[in-house]
Amino acid sequence: MYEPRLETMRPEKLRELQLERLRKMSRYAVENVPMYKRRFKEAKLDPSGIRTLEDAAKIPFTVKTDLRDHYPYGILAVPIDKVVRIHASSGTTGKPTVVSYTRNDLETWARLMARTFAAAGAGPGDIVQNAYGYGLFTGGLGFHYGAERVGAAVIPSATGNTKRQLMLMKDMRTTVLCSTPSYAMYLGEAALGEGYKPKSDFKLKAGLFGAEPWSEEARARIQEVLGLRAHDCYGMSELYGPGVAVECANQKGLHIWTDEFLVETIDPETGEVLEPGKKGEMVFTMLTREAMPLLRYRTRDLAIIDHEECSCGRHHPRIMRIQGRSDDMLIIGGVNVFPSQVEHVLMNVPQIGDQYQIIVDRDLLDKLSVRAEVAQSFPFDKEAERASLAKSLESDLQALLTVHAKVELVPHGALQRSEGKAKRVIDLRKG
Repeated sequence: MYEPRLETMRPEKLRELQLERLRKMSRYAVENVPMYKRRFKEAKLDPSGIRTLEDAAKIPFTVKTDLRDHYPYGILAVPIDKVVRIHASSGTTGKPTVVSYTRNDLETWARLMARTFAAAGAGPGDIVQNAYGYGLFTGGLGFHYGAERVGAAVIPSATGNTKRQLMLMKDMRTTVLCSTPSYAMYLGEAALGEGYKPKSDFKLKAGLFGAEPWSEEARARIQEVLGLRAHDCYGMSELYGPGVAVECANQKGLHIWTDEFLVETIDPETGEVLEPGKKGEMVFTMLTREAMPLLRYRTRDLAIIDHEECSCGRHHPRIMRIQGRSDDMLIIGGVNVFPSQVEHVLMNVPQIGDQYQIIVDRDLLDKLSVRAEVAQSFPFDKEAERASLAKSLESDLQALLTVHAKVELVPHGALQRSEGKAKRVIDLRKG
């Protein structure tokens, strides 16, 4: 552990610390951010009215459009001369989401990332290959400073140039890989294609993968090919970046660093706070952020939070894997479909490769199709075997999704690879 006292703090002490920080942060936000001053006034709420953690439910939500509506500095709680770092997330439409940091914010973020690496078993003597993107995206620098803070050596390889990544991984004896899970899968595939034997040529022991949803089946493939233990990471630019939660060695849920974040789960339709253990949308309140405090920020990520103690000794609650995003959910003929459900089916079939696309179109009705590469060993030229495999996949998808999906199988290597976040969904209805 990097900070044993905080990481092993008992639940009752964590709650006491959270309440103290929540009350302080509510007053700080109201006094320094006009938006929150107005929101509290409209809700007829005074920060002094926050007396229990349950009272957090009285605070109005903050949503992503609030950040864009107050672009670029409208939610700052400090003068601009106190800001030492600015990141931004482009999103898909409109103005970017801008996030700002004071020196203390960067210190907090680096500490959280150091905890993240320690939870994955990384520390002094490890060599971290950081294949996340550097720049306005928070991933690259977040993982970089966390690895340095925990005492590891960092190779800032960034995204792209896969052949060089593999060369560095072998020659530099990389022990920890940081990347998106889809790029980790691509690196494994490329390594085999270049003639490497990953389990003997590489010295990898752990991987920290995040920034996009992935399934247990994808994890199994990454671990099998690269010979490492794959840890799921959670974060978002609005909440510092990566470092909000991470899996320990048990790989049974992602510990949320609740000394820095208060998390609730809500019904995404009604906004009602749900009981512990119920699947809902995660809502985060930042408890010490100076530059840009966010109160009850709606993530749109759907998950179950488990408050049972973990045998690793950390008492922070765990995200039992992200179930999907409410804004990534596809509605096909009135049925909710998550891309992770499709991946779950595909990755369970050894004749299917790592690359796939989900295509949604509309004629008179919504149409769902899945284009998937076959494994390199599959005899693609044998039409009967190909047709049988496609029919079997269509049946499996129908059973899980309850809607029909037409499956198109393509040769291994036919789909475009991504060296960052993979583009898995093509929704032609939006055109």
